[in-house]
Amino acid sequence: MVPVPFRIAKVIREIPGVYTWHLKSLDGKPFVYRPGQFNMVYQFGVGEIPVSISGDCREPDTLVHTIRAVGPVTNAMQQLRAGAVVGIRGPFGRPWPIDEVVGSDLIFVTSTIGLAPLRGLIHEVLHRREDFGKVVVCYGTRGIDDIMYEADLHRWRARFDMHVHLTVHSAPSGYRGRVGGVVAAIRAAQVDWPSAQAFVCRSETLTRQAVDTLAGLGVTKDRVWVTLERNMQCAIGLCGHCQIGPTFVCKDGPVYRYDQIEPLYSVREF
Repeated sequence: MVPVPFRIAKVIREIPGVYTWHLKSLDGKPFVYRPGQFNMVYQFGVGEIPVSISGDCREPDTLVHTIRAVGPVTNAMQQLRAGAVVGIRGPFGRPWPIDEVVGSDLIFVTSTIGLAPLRGLIHEVLHRREDFGKVVVCYGTRGIDDIMYEADLHRWRARFDMHVHLTVHSAPSGYRGRVGGVVAAIRAAQVDWPSAQAFVCRSETLTRQAVDTLAGLGVTKDRVWVTLERNMQCAIGLCGHCQIGPTFVCKDGPVYRYDQIEPLYSVREF
């Protein structure tokens, strides 16, 4: 429950209202975690928020968090510059099940900042590239100014062993990329659908849309993995702020197999 101090080594302005911190621990100890886990990030005197870890777990000397400025705490954090010190509690939660999907084709479906919780998993898959079949990323944004991690996307698209389908909902005249929704990008992917495993990180409504599209192509819901965002506060299952029915997102998630969490999606009060 006690935050460990980390210094902001670098700040990257990704898109309007979204920024990435590269953090270094003050004691120099490596930060060990698995892709899909999250931390509680604390600005002293302001407050604390849960944030997915977006870095490469093979680089434990640098902790990476991408944050959207949407409230008083995240807006205050947006004003911090390199050299500032913040507190970190974690890692918490269940990681992505990478060992369970060895040998399968993998498809990642996400939109805008939803790429952040998947980024660490994609890095790990590429470190273990020989363990998997085809690797496909379907990434959609509202427009060309909302594209996250452009350097990563360029590197991934340049590889011969993975495919990136980038789509935008609207684009200026002369744009030569794909225009449309992520559903079209999913349908354009060429994977072994009956045995593929899918990783989805979008809003709850758009997650259902993606899951339905995948199901129509042959990806059953027990082979779709999602990550949930809730208002975690204690991160150890005591306060109940992240409880959805019988599950605590901070302990049992944030990664869930879709067929296990689907019944709770339809309950309005949750």
